[in-house]
This record gives sequence, C-alpha cells and structure tokens, in this order.
Amino acid sequence: MKYLLINLDRSPERLQHMTAEFTRIGIGFERVAGVDAMDHPDLVLQPQHAIHANRPLSGSEIACLHSHRECWKIIARGDAPYGAVFEDDMVFSARAGVLLADMEWVPADADVVKLETFFSRTVVQRRKASAGHGFSTTRLHKGHPGAGGYLLSRRMACDFLAATEGLNIAVDDLIFNPVFSAGRATYQLMPALCAQDQFVGERLPSLLDRERDAARMASGLMTKYRSPAIVRIAREARRTMRWAADFCRLRRQIIVPLDRVEPSAGAGRFQVEST
Repeated sequence: MKYLLINLDRSPERLQHMTAEFTRIGIGFERVAGVDAMDHPDLVLQPQHAIHANRPLSGSEIACLHSHRECWKIIARGDAPYGAVFEDDMVFSARAGVLLADMEWVPADADVVKLETFFSRTVVQRRKASAGHGFSTTRLHKGHPGAGGYLLSRRMACDFLAATEGLNIAVDDLIFNPVFSAGRATYQLMPALCAQDQFVGERLPSLLDRERDAARMASGLMTKYRSPAIVRIAREARRTMRWAADFCRLRRQIIVPLDRVEPSAGAGRFQVEST
C-alpha cells in the first residue's frame, strides 16, 4: 500500500516536519507535489458544485482538491486495494506506525476510513470493531471536517476522480459530507492516529484556514453576532431532538479523541519517493 504525502514545492519546512513524523513512526512515504494556487490564478474560474453557491471555493481550496486528485490517480492505477493520503501538517500518534504497517484491520466493505480527528462533534455508530493496538473502527454517520489523513479504496478513488472531472468540490465535503457520502461505507478510526499540528503543536498554521479567515474578515462575516433568544432556544431544541434520534438508532455524538502523541521506540529507516 502507498502512503502519499501532499506537499507544495514552496513548503520545504513542512516536508521536513512530515519526514520527521514518518521517521518517528517507522513508515515510508511517497511525496506528491501539491498543486499551488499561486501558480494557477485561473483556478477560481473553474466550475464549482452548487453546494458552494453561497460561499464559492477559493483558489487554494480548488488547488487542494486538485492535489488530492493527484493522489487518487495514483491509488486508482495501483494494485493495492487501499491507499493512504496525508497532508503535510499532520502529527502522528505514538502507535500510528504499528497500525499503518498492517492493513488487515480495515473493514472489508470500507470505502473510506478517516484516520484523523478535527476535534469537532460528529456522530458515529455505537457498535465498533477492534483494529488492534488499542484502536477500533466504527461507521461515521455525520460530517467530520478535514482531509488531512484518510484511507481510500481503489474503487472509491476512481469514483472521486469521476465526480470531480470538470467540477470542483471541497475535498472534505466530497469525502465526509453526508450530502455526498450517502450509501458509502465510511468509517472513523477510534481514537484517531493523527491530527493537524495547529491542534497539537501550534507550529504549522493551516494555510487554508488563514485564507478563509482573511476572506471572511474582508466580507464582514467575522463580525460577532448574537442570535435572538428564540433562535437560540430553537437551535438547542433541535440539538436535543437529534441526540434523542441518534440514541434510538444506536448512534452517539462524540468528539473523536487523538491517540497519545509520544516518540515511538525504534523508528525504522525509510526512503522518500517523489511524484
């Protein structure tokens, strides 16, 4: 199985960070040169899915999609049933290496397995299956943002390529938004084996978040606004009703935890390939 790392040519410090992370867990990887929005200012002119009508995708978000598409192409034309895709600002848990080294734990019907946590509330199936080494897998039933680390089946890589041929969709929406994932077997690894460094080490701020915040500030969307009391009450009532419905369907709301992050003993040697 290939372990693919998306990295922009102008971000050597992020490649250095991820090289150290992969070394620490003893897993080799293949670098995939990311598509840089700075080199392709015309990306914003490309067609976008209707889901983005109210807030069109930025050039960087479209470039992010195209970067992931390069990984999907590699997985689609490979022989392995799955491939792993990582962005270059991730931090791995101490036990990530032993789990990634052996894919026997992946559910037989899995289309996608989310390896990351974004520390946002989501909904998962109560029933779970052991993945070994203290991890388990469970079905994901609600959107869980972030596409920083996931396993993708070869068949689903082909489907994603077809879905984004000439039409841009935010990567994490395409993979994890229920609008697109209905009928797909999407799993969450529990606890997660990686997370963005912005949540753990605060050394590598998200480039996409920085651009989004700048756009929102310019448009005035960052201005604080307190909803009327009746709106807040209705929102809380809907939240309670959703919780009750999930409970009856043997689901639970959860913030996916991150497995402990510590240097792992005996990290192996590896070679880095570049695509």
